[in-house]
Amino acid sequence: MLRFSILFFNRGVAKRFASSFSSEGALPPNLLLPSNLVDPARLKRPPPPADSSLPLLRKCDVVVPAHLSPVQTWVETLEKDSEPLGLTELHPDVFVAPPRLDILHSIEVWQRNYKRISHAHTKVRSEVRGGGRKPWNQKGSGRARHGSIRAPQWRGGGVSHGPRGPTSYYYMLPMKVRVQGLKVALSSKMAQDCLYIVDSLKMPTPDPEYLLELIRHRHWGESVLLVDVGEEFPENILKATENLKTVNIIPAIGLNVHSMLKHEGLVLTLETLKFLEDRLLWHNQRYTPLYPFKLPYSDLPWQK
Repeated sequence: MLRFSILFFNRGVAKRFASSFSSEGALPPNLLLPSNLVDPARLKRPPPPADSSLPLLRKCDVVVPAHLSPVQTWVETLEKDSEPLGLTELHPDVFVAPPRLDILHSIEVWQRNYKRISHAHTKVRSEVRGGGRKPWNQKGSGRARHGSIRAPQWRGGGVSHGPRGPTSYYYMLPMKVRVQGLKVALSSKMAQDCLYIVDSLKMPTPDPEYLLELIRHRHWGESVLLVDVGEEFPENILKATENLKTVNIIPAIGLNVHSMLKHEGLVLTLETLKFLEDRLLWHNQRYTPLYPFKLPYSDLPWQK
């Protein structure tokens, strides 16, 4: 019995040890896409080699921990037949965060519910019309005792313990959890090869068919989310996506987990990368609350 248990234990350790060096072990199993959703043509694009001759268009300005290294990826344009312009560096704390599906789920539930208001409203027995007198005498009729025909047990009576709307489902998640959810969502898109970097959202034409053909040619997926920094987007990209249901634009300040999970492909500009890294990494080193507590009174005795 002892010999069998030792042999079984050694086989399990060897299997885990071998799987840690296999190609499938690089991506956690909870992030692997089903085989029917994987586009073989999209997987033909290899990651940038270490000795690539393309220039490095953007270098990670934020300090990278000593035990980590920046991740490089291609930088493309929105021109159909153009080759990659160069490479860019991504901060590992933002784009290579460990998968936390529990955080993604909690944020998704929060985004669906924090603006929800239920208007379901039922009337209690005091609000239902009628039933002002006792239906029959307390004794002598042989029937059950009742005080009003609008009691909850009567047909057409009031509702006991029913909803009394409007009811708000508002609640807030901690800022640290929301920030970590954005990091996990970006890292998941990066691990699934669904994250694409472009220099800008400038297009040569406002034709929506051109944009759809470009997405099919680049194998960006069935639905794409374009993200850019700034209050105004290029006019051509706005006209091209005006009537498209599967291609949407969102400013970087409004990027959220629900929008990223809703779309298959995520396209970021170089300015968006810097914006996201600066905003998300700032929360790692802050030690003061976002909204410092201030008393509303200025005439307290110890303030004079």
